[in-house]
Amino acid sequence: MKFVKFQHTSNLRKKTVLLTSIIILLLLIIAIAGIVINPELYEPNYESKKLVPSFTHPFGTDYLGRDMFYRSIKGLSTSILIGMLAATVSAFMALFLGLLAASVGGWVDQVVSYFVDLFMGVPHMVLLMLISFMLGGGLKGVVVGIALTHWPNLTRVIRSEVMEVRNAHYVLASRKFGASKIQVAIRHIVPHVMPQFIIGLILLFPHAILHEAGLTFLGFGLPVDAPAMGIILSEALKNIATGMWWLAFFPGAMLVIVVMLFDKLGEHVKLLLDPSSAQE
Repeated sequence: MKFVKFQHTSNLRKKTVLLTSIIILLLLIIAIAGIVINPELYEPNYESKKLVPSFTHPFGTDYLGRDMFYRSIKGLSTSILIGMLAATVSAFMALFLGLLAASVGGWVDQVVSYFVDLFMGVPHMVLLMLISFMLGGGLKGVVVGIALTHWPNLTRVIRSEVMEVRNAHYVLASRKFGASKIQVAIRHIVPHVMPQFIIGLILLFPHAILHEAGLTFLGFGLPVDAPAMGIILSEALKNIATGMWWLAFFPGAMLVIVVMLFDKLGEHVKLLLDPSSAQE
């Protein structure tokens, strides 16, 4: 019976590793393709305006004759890279603040908890627009805005994990042997919270990508000449009444697929790092 259970767990782990590898490969292909793609492929071509999807132009062309397939790839790549950068900064903020609040405690914990509640009490998009507007929009405004608004949830998770482990016997023993709070945090607490940090980081990616697209869509993000998903969808809505449905359908579908891939990646990584979660 134990052998059957072990074999089932082993097969599940292999399947999870395979699916995780496939998802990472697909996301890397999209991200890298947008970087190396020739800009001439999605430049205006007035001889090919408003073409329906075909073998030559799988996603059709827009009112300027730009190929929507290559433009969508470039836009998705931009969104993925911005989302990964902003989510990474936000996740490290959460790791630092969660460790600080739980390790030091006292008024430091109260201050961190206050800002967690404050940021969670205001809608993300409102804060994003305010921060991006104050920074003048553009890439800097988007990255800083997303980074400063997506750390509270993960901070709470990490703080809770640190609170559980800080009174463990091996942590207390380390302190009695003269280790400082920083040494204890680096040697014992950080490795304990690392699985939660990695899972939280990955799950931040889809939120960051969607909020980047939404912020740009509303006009507070990347400039209008940038091939970003928010710009593409914003322009598509202006022209969808003319019958060019493909301008919104294909880029929107690709954005949803990428977000779902990141979400699935988070689930699979959680299974790898915490196999007991498969029984939940």
